[in-house]
Amino acid sequence: MKMKHNRVKSLDPRSKYSLRASIEKNPIEPCRIRKITGSFAFIEHRFLREGFWASLNHHQLLLYLFLIIVSDRHGLSYYSYDKICTLLGILVDEYILARNALIDLDLIAFDGSLFQVLSLPDKTALPSPAALNNQKQMEQHDPATIHHLVMQSFGRNHDRN
Repeated sequence: MKMKHNRVKSLDPRSKYSLRASIEKNPIEPCRIRKITGSFAFIEHRFLREGFWASLNHHQLLLYLFLIIVSDRHGLSYYSYDKICTLLGILVDEYILARNALIDLDLIAFDGSLFQVLSLPDKTALPSPAALNNQKQMEQHDPATIHHLVMQSFGRNHDRN
């Protein structure tokens, strides 16, 4: 990777220009660069940067990303719950909980048969979880650590059946 310096206008009125280092990125497989043909789906970077991703559980994320992929340019799609559950490999109860949570979080609208993926609200409805900074917090709040401790208490050879 080569480092490249770009001249950019500075926000500091005392300086006419400043230097900013950027990484020059080259495709790993140049003959396999994606091309947009036919329909197209996108997710705003704000979805990750501003905590929307972190505020959703697994089923909510799965349903939200699915609705983005299948929707038209206005965010509309007509998939039925049984087709969605089959394609996503989730139960109807899991679908209903995820759908209702996405509605409550103002990420989608649903009228009984038509979905609309909405523009992102100004803020996430739920704050991102706080960082876990020490061993005690990890043991109390980190799902992987909690699972590890439970499995450790049963012994290393405990069968999950």
